[in-house]
Amino acid sequence: MKKIYLDQASTSFPKAPSVADAVYQYLSGCAVNVGRGGYQAAYSVEEQIFETREQLRRLFHFTSGRGKNVIFTQNITMSLNILLKGILKPGDHVLVTSMEHNAVMRPLVQLQRQGVTFDRIPCDHEGNLILSEADALVKPNTRLLVCLHASNVCGTIMPLKEISTFCQKHGLLFVLDSAQTAGTLPIDMEELKLDALAFTGHKGLRGPQGIGGFLIRSELASQIEPLLSGGTGSISHTEEVPDFLPDRFEPGTPNIPGILGLHAALDDLENSSMDLAFQHELTLTKQFIDGILTLDPAEASLRVIGHKDTQNRCAVVSIQTLEVDMARAAFELDDTYGIMSRVGLHCAPSAHKTLGTYPAGTLRFSFGPENTPEEVDTALHALAEITGISQ
Repeated sequence: MKKIYLDQASTSFPKAPSVADAVYQYLSGCAVNVGRGGYQAAYSVEEQIFETREQLRRLFHFTSGRGKNVIFTQNITMSLNILLKGILKPGDHVLVTSMEHNAVMRPLVQLQRQGVTFDRIPCDHEGNLILSEADALVKPNTRLLVCLHASNVCGTIMPLKEISTFCQKHGLLFVLDSAQTAGTLPIDMEELKLDALAFTGHKGLRGPQGIGGFLIRSELASQIEPLLSGGTGSISHTEEVPDFLPDRFEPGTPNIPGILGLHAALDDLENSSMDLAFQHELTLTKQFIDGILTLDPAEASLRVIGHKDTQNRCAVVSIQTLEVDMARAAFELDDTYGIMSRVGLHCAPSAHKTLGTYPAGTLRFSFGPENTPEEVDTALHALAEITGISQ
């Protein structure tokens, strides 16, 4: 049975063509450490890591501090934890959207026990931010607004330019979670006046799992107490944490295979058209949504969650199978048709409460640049058979 991968929002597949080779060449050639070895092989790997930082700086149009202000972590969740737990202190107040992923919400709930408070800017039943209600939520101690760029549940894109203007108006720090959009949608840190941007390598950037990071302005980095500390290979004569970047936030041996895999993925991204790839994904999204609505115009058996067109969205589509258990539908999609999807709450209960899909969750399909119209047709045919809709 041919396998069809429609879970791109969890992690991209296939990866960029040169990623596996870059990881293999490092591990099989000379898997040296960096910042420790005083020999040419180590210096060469260090140069490749610096080049990867520069690639990310170019990708996100970030001019502050050059590559040293690009910090590598194991994933975007660690990046957001370092940022939120480093920036916020007891007595601070934070604004988020009601569509946030648990990578933002769980750290904030932890911080809430330490005296940090937060409010959710409401979104409507399609995930659109109601920014007009945000002014009333600002308090004298509001320090930060953190939000996702696009929903991992329904694909709705947040109005970042308007949010940036709001943050400037109220003197708030602006931190962005780019998990669903980095490598898929253009992000200009200077235009948006972002103070920090968290990214992951294994989704739209099409790199390996286990590598992520954040880009941060120097003035903000100097205010953050690192979440982790340890050896960096630098200033080894002291037991104090380095006060310079990137060492301040990168203790221990880094995930060098992951960074070099990401380097190869970014090479591929720089040599391709992000816009063309995104338009292809949206074409598949339209085909899928239109197909669902054609199969069941009244949405009695199949319901599309969120936008029912391609305006203001990325290629993430959630549906509900109203007459068939969604977990059963997901199992049959895989077992009978070879279609890989994702079912449940997608680590975003706040989003599901906003969309009206809590606690049942949704059955989610997400498309990437390598997916095809034929695969979408197969998924539609499978859903029709599973739900008993006559075609």
